[in-house]
Amino acid sequence: MGRLEAREPVDVSDEETHELDDLDRELLNAVQWDFPLEARPFAALADRLGVDEPEVRARVAKVKDAGVLRQLSAIFDTRALGYSSALVAAKVDPDHIDNAAAVISEHPGVSHNYKRNHDYNLWYTVAVPPGDSLAEHIDVLHRDSGSLVTRTLPTITLYKIGVKLDMTGKTAANAKVDVLEHERPERKAEMPAPDLSDLELATIRVVQHDLANVERPFAVYAEQISADLGTDVTEADVLNVLRSLKERKLMRRFAAVMNHRSAGFKANAMGVWAVPDDRLDEIGPQMAGFAAVSHCYRRPTYDDWPYSVFTMVHGRSARDCEATIDAIRTETGVDEYCLLWSVKEYKKVRLEYFTPEWDTWYAQHTARA
Repeated sequence: MGRLEAREPVDVSDEETHELDDLDRELLNAVQWDFPLEARPFAALADRLGVDEPEVRARVAKVKDAGVLRQLSAIFDTRALGYSSALVAAKVDPDHIDNAAAVISEHPGVSHNYKRNHDYNLWYTVAVPPGDSLAEHIDVLHRDSGSLVTRTLPTITLYKIGVKLDMTGKTAANAKVDVLEHERPERKAEMPAPDLSDLELATIRVVQHDLANVERPFAVYAEQISADLGTDVTEADVLNVLRSLKERKLMRRFAAVMNHRSAGFKANAMGVWAVPDDRLDEIGPQMAGFAAVSHCYRRPTYDDWPYSVFTMVHGRSARDCEATIDAIRTETGVDEYCLLWSVKEYKKVRLEYFTPEWDTWYAQHTARA
């Protein structure tokens, strides 16, 4: 039977929800879902929203200053770029967990690191660049953090990936949506590293950072890339590279990255489901179709971990998350599940690609083995 673990949301006492008006919310939906790859993207958004370009840019600045919008940038498919990645669950002595989390968070490929209310109490995602052994990096993290047990949970099947927070508050707990193509990219356990030109590599290094809030922001990217390469790169060059990366499914989309809690989504829960193997092809996409589910994966099971499908749910409250989980259970009939709450956030950053930090970390930590 299912288990709804006791609610223990992340401590957000130092974060406040900022007041947004209807146009702020429409804008935030637009930049999350369909940011224009055009020379003047804010003008294109203004046309769509029925306001002028300075108004859009002023509101983008406002929601950034309020901490609701983290950044606007390219969002890449980690595995399609040749990186290996996995979700990792660790059992750590509760008295030692903060120290263990600090060790793990030092890894440049760890983008998310949370304490959760389960015997597996430390959960993190880790990626390593092409040519590196993911298993070796995880072994080092297991050893150096003093974890008692470490379970590697890579993606077997990706049903959906795409955080879209409905800022209007109109989406019901049981609402369904179509899963778009960029939200279900092809993911394999090992994907060969793509053949990238110097211009493409330099572009990736730059466009994973925040877009300038100016009339022609891609021209600013072009100036940065030109400086890095020592050659002239134009605004059109940058836009063409971005469109090519998107067509080749290396970039999933160019979009906003939100601060969930500042945006009012203070609760998040990971629903994990014991789905029979013969129902995975049916149940996985069905769960992914719930609007409140941002991530849905099939992952490996272990003797002490029977849960094969993972659904990440965001809500304005713990009750919102519970309502969505209950709607999933009712529709699918899967009764064996567990709901894991984020108790403490140790690290949440955007993964940076093709930077030298991995080599430095690897040399320092494997030398002690």
